[in-house]
Amino acid sequence: MTAMTMPTDSDTARLAETFRLLGDPTRLRILFYCLDAPRSVGDIAESLHLSQSLVSHHLRLLRSARLVRGDRRARQIFYALSDAHVSGMLMDMAHHVREDG
Repeated sequence: MTAMTMPTDSDTARLAETFRLLGDPTRLRILFYCLDAPRSVGDIAESLHLSQSLVSHHLRLLRSARLVRGDRRARQIFYALSDAHVSGMLMDMAHHVREDG
């Protein structure tokens, strides 16, 4: 593994904003729910017992941070994690918090 160079101030600010967004438990629940398959707003809301407006609000923030992407299918938009980096980070952090020690 090669060492990464120090991020620029701009990149550090974007990273901090991303981690701030990930600090919300509802957003994390939405991300984990979308980990295995694309989900509609209605499906997310029903499964996580949230209002559709609240889910839409969180998805808008997650999408602006490029953590999720939306794909339109007919009259619905299905949301999935934006790429393997996001899913890998979530899985790594979930494993990290479950470790003993």
